[in-house]
Amino acid sequence: MEGLPAVGKSEVLALLARFYPRTIRVLPELVKSVVEDERIDLFRERSRLTQAVALAVPRRRAEVEAAVRAGFLCLEESHLGVHYAYATALSDTGFLETYPDLERQAPHPDLYVRLDIPVSESAARQAARGTPEYDVSEELLARVSTELCRWHADRGSPLVVLDADRPPGEMLKELEEALGLTYFRHQADPAFDVLLLLGRPASGKSEFIDFMTRVSGTERARLFHIGSFSVVDDFPILWQKFEEDDAWERLGFARLYSKRADGNYAVSDDRIWCFLIDRLTAAAGALPPVPGRSLLVEFSRGGPAGYQDALGALSDEILSRTAILYLSVSFAESWRRNVARYDEKRRSGILTHSVPREEMERTYGTDDWPALTHGSSDGFLTVRDHRVPFATLANEPEALDPEVLRTRYRGALETLFRLWGGRRS
Repeated sequence: MEGLPAVGKSEVLALLARFYPRTIRVLPELVKSVVEDERIDLFRERSRLTQAVALAVPRRRAEVEAAVRAGFLCLEESHLGVHYAYATALSDTGFLETYPDLERQAPHPDLYVRLDIPVSESAARQAARGTPEYDVSEELLARVSTELCRWHADRGSPLVVLDADRPPGEMLKELEEALGLTYFRHQADPAFDVLLLLGRPASGKSEFIDFMTRVSGTERARLFHIGSFSVVDDFPILWQKFEEDDAWERLGFARLYSKRADGNYAVSDDRIWCFLIDRLTAAAGALPPVPGRSLLVEFSRGGPAGYQDALGALSDEILSRTAILYLSVSFAESWRRNVARYDEKRRSGILTHSVPREEMERTYGTDDWPALTHGSSDGFLTVRDHRVPFATLANEPEALDPEVLRTRYRGALETLFRLWGGRRS
């Protein structure tokens, strides 16, 4: 979200956050936050500001990615392109030299929204708000506006410009439409409370989540019985342990949980699987039930009793709320997709990581799901005293067409939702 000073970005975003708490997450303007936290003079301490912004950019990217992974639309007030325009207008060569590296590290928005008012109106609103330490002259604003337009043109930015010099209700309505926000007084359709997504590596679990993030909230609830959702995944926790092992190794100590394999990592201590379930349970438990909101929990297990042990280690509170969707692919298909999706430069990414062949064969060569379900495509598992509904989705051959995926997902989830609703009734 961008716009001239006093256009109302903070106020508009605060209003959206209040009315859409289950849908969006709002992040404040990065440069302003840095200025306030570090008590930096915005116009006189440009070098110090550049250093502070450089430290803050990776943290901001992590905040954005965490919000998106949790299923929220992330709205950020302003962006580095705006600061680039200011730096150009102020001839701040120190920031301009640093900027290319900062741009690579910064979040990359799917959309830019500009709240547009005349420069003269911005000056009048600045005077009215009574914060002279942030006031910007009309002459400087004119130069900044020109540079920002050039910045967008050079990058071919997806930019929506909204007239903000009009009654606020009109502007807000158009903004909601641009962001795809629809207010619901009540949740129209019931939704899964907790949905476990299980399956071999590269079976399509993360792709399932990615698909659901791209579906409108209304359609997702109506067709797939998934409300606004959060995601808990044990892969980032496991990857952190791999990186901690790297740190131990650099310090001259033995690795604790993993070993290097084929340019990646393989688990060397199988106790890590119990640890991951404990962390998943804690993360899921920290998200209490909210009517109409779903929690998606994703993990893979292998071995003679991999899923049996993992499900048995979940808390009673989670098991009482859970339905299971297992995405079924053969070992050969799992390996093929695993190799195809690997991106060495982004190997810790949710959709781009890879499991080494040694790990695949040792950990995932055996899968106890067919034995656990007695080969049934749907039904109930008994886990302690809980009847947990499940459905197995045959996710082979691989499909990239969204319409094919829509049909697959809907069929399996309709069956699963009937079982889940029947269990609860």
